[in-house]
Amino acid sequence: MKSRILIADDHDLVRETLASYLAKEVDVDVSQSRDLDGALALIGTDGAFDLVLLDLTMPGMTMPSGLIRCLEANRPGPVALLTGTTSEDIEHRAILDGAADYLPKTLAPNALVDRIKRILAGDVARPRETGDTAGDAQTRGTPVLTRREREVLQGICAGKSNREIAQDLDVQEVTVKLHFRTLSRKLDARNRTHAALIARDLHLI
Repeated sequence: MKSRILIADDHDLVRETLASYLAKEVDVDVSQSRDLDGALALIGTDGAFDLVLLDLTMPGMTMPSGLIRCLEANRPGPVALLTGTTSEDIEHRAILDGAADYLPKTLAPNALVDRIKRILAGDVARPRETGDTAGDAQTRGTPVLTRREREVLQGICAGKSNREIAQDLDVQEVTVKLHFRTLSRKLDARNRTHAALIARDLHLI
C-alpha cells in the first residue's frame, strides 16, 4: 500500500508542483490543502497521514500552535515544515516543538526526496546538541527586541526605506541603520528581506 502524504501550502503552483513530483518520485498518494484548517479537516475525514507537510506561513498557521494542533490531529503520523525562510533558530525551535523535519523550499529536488523518504522510514530530525547552556536557552526563545528595534522592523516589513522609517520615528537615518544592524544580529538575518521573512515566521510584528 502506498504511503499517504498531505501537503498544505497556500501557493498553488508550489503545492501542485510538489505534489506531482512526489507522487512520481516517491510513489505516494498525495492530498492537498491551501491552509491549516483545510489540512486539519482532511486529517479528520481521511485519518492520520503517513506525513503532513505544512507551509510555515500559510493562512491559519502560527508557531508553535499550528504545528502542535496538526501533530495532535495526525498522531501518530509525523509532521514536517516547508518554508521559504532558512534560519537555524527557527529550525531548532520547530524540531523542539515536535516537527519531524524542517524543509527549505530551496532544497534541490533529490535532497528533498531523500529527506521525505527518511521521514517515511521513521528517521526524524533531532534537536542540535550543544554544550552551551546559555546559547541553547537563547535558541529556545524568541529573540528579544527593544521597542525601537520592533518599530524599525515594522517599517522594514512594510517595505519602507531607512529614510522613511527615520521620518516616521522622528530620528536620524543613522539611528535607524544602527537599530537595523542590532536587530539583524539578534535575528541572524542576512539582509532586509531575510529579516522581514524571519519576523513574519516568528510573528514578531
